[in-house]
Amino acid sequence: MKGNRKQEFELDKRGNLILIGAVIGDIVGSRFEWNNIKTKEFEWMPADCRFTDDSVMSLAVCEALLEAKQQTAEELRNAAVSAMQRLGCAYPRAGYGGRFFRWLHSPEPQPYNSYGNGAAMRVSGCGWAGEILPEVLRLARIVTEVTHDHPEGIRGAQATAAAVYLARTGSSKEEIREYITGNFYPIPFTLDEIRPGYHFDVSCQGSVPQALEAFFESEDFEDAIRNAISIGGDSDTIAAIAGSVAEAYYGVSERLRQQALMVLDDNLRAILERFETVYPPKIL
Repeated sequence: MKGNRKQEFELDKRGNLILIGAVIGDIVGSRFEWNNIKTKEFEWMPADCRFTDDSVMSLAVCEALLEAKQQTAEELRNAAVSAMQRLGCAYPRAGYGGRFFRWLHSPEPQPYNSYGNGAAMRVSGCGWAGEILPEVLRLARIVTEVTHDHPEGIRGAQATAAAVYLARTGSSKEEIREYITGNFYPIPFTLDEIRPGYHFDVSCQGSVPQALEAFFESEDFEDAIRNAISIGGDSDTIAAIAGSVAEAYYGVSERLRQQALMVLDDNLRAILERFETVYPPKIL
């Protein structure tokens, strides 16, 4: 069965734009962040959807991974700060948190002990750039600790990047769940159990496990996004995290890719396509 899973993965993944899953999750979830719903039944991507800081910062991390040719800690750290500040200032109304907004405009930006879920929503590129799992975890730590240096922030980022890596390299859902629950988070709930009472929570520990469960319970890529949005909370970020893993596992249809690409502008689209060229899908 696992051999069949890898064969299906190869057929699905060939030709997909990397990171489009996180971007689609962000765009579809954008209109629900402050207007939560508790159902999977909603219009997919109407005209009022937009990209937010989740997409901008995900692509900033991609740019940093491209610019840091040797990917030493110092080089990647500097590249991450530079890319995040450049793109953050280019898109000032993308929806950043207060402390992160001040960090974007600081002449001497320093980490501020955050465990916010911004650490996890932007890190999926590391799951594609690292060739082995320890390298993925190292990259995720470096690009995260420039702002979110609290242990919970790093944990959320590493869990997300690891799930992306495992999904793209052919691991089953059961294997991914076993790794996440054994190394990062217990997930002792189903979406149906938490949906009625789940509320807005911007911490990694209060949203990353929920986003991963949205993926674990999904039947396909779109279903993962609908699962994530259906619980409410920080909808665009939870959907971006779930979408990044679901894209690596299922692939994304051409129709959904094109819908999302039309929402991005030329600048962001160019970063995404450049990253895909340098880090094509790695098929085992």
